[in-house]
This record gives sequence, C-alpha cells and structure tokens, in this order.
Amino acid sequence: MERISWDQYFMAQSHLLALRSTCERLMVGATIVREKRIIAGGYNGSVSGGVHCIDEGCYVIDGHCVRTIHAEMNALLQCAKFGVATQGAEIYVTHFPCLQCCKAIIQSGIQTVYYAEDYKNNSYAVELFKNAGVHVEKVELNQVTINLVDGQEPVDNK
Repeated sequence: MERISWDQYFMAQSHLLALRSTCERLMVGATIVREKRIIAGGYNGSVSGGVHCIDEGCYVIDGHCVRTIHAEMNALLQCAKFGVATQGAEIYVTHFPCLQCCKAIIQSGIQTVYYAEDYKNNSYAVELFKNAGVHVEKVELNQVTINLVDGQEPVDNK
C-alpha cells in the first residue's frame, strides 16, 4: 500500500473538519499547517454558544449567511486564541477562500493556500493573493478509504 501524500493528508483533514459544519448552504473545512504539522483547524459555523443554521436556518443578508464564521477565520482565530504563530504557514481549504478570508489569510502571514474546489473564486481575491506573494494551488482530494476496525465495510469519501 502506498502512503498518502502530505497534500492529500492535509486536504483529507480539511474535508473531515467540514463534516462538523453547521451551515446548510456549504460545508467548508480548513487546516493550517506549519512544517508538516497541523497547528489549527476550523469549519464554518455559528459563534460559540450561538444558534446554528442547521437548527433555525441560515440568516441571509445580501446573499450571505451572516450567522456563519468561515472555516478559514475559525482556524486563524484558534491560532490567535492560543498564541500560535501563522507566519510562513500553509492553509488547506475545501473551497476557494472568499474575499474576506483571503485578506485575513494574507494578513496572518500564511504563504500558501491549497484548495480542493472552486467556489465563487473572486477575481480581486486572486489578485490580492498574487500581489502579496501568496502561492495558491488547487489540490483536489483523491479517493480516500477508511477501514473500520470493528469489521464494518470500508467507508469511501466519494
């Protein structure tokens, strides 16, 4: 059996995090990595202790759910909360970051953004990443199988 690559490993982690999302519109996960070590993870959902979209529906203003904190922001805030430096780190995200997350990623000092799926890729975000010298690369998640120990059938992600 061939070992999973680092990119696939971290992207799989982001997809796993997305399963915790409480958003009804799009499940997103993000993993921040520095020197091949996971330093934070996040998924899109409501503020701690708040009402969740899966319970009461999305709170949409101007086409955006304002109840939800994006996965990238949650991961970055986790680093801030616990004093973990993000300078020079990489972020693996299930979907292309929105404009606001793009700006936060740049300001945090993250140098590389890997994303699995295009999602309303904002041309200004692309320009900002380029001007800031942030490398952006699409890394689609390949087939991943998890073999359960209890004798159940393998679970495939696709």
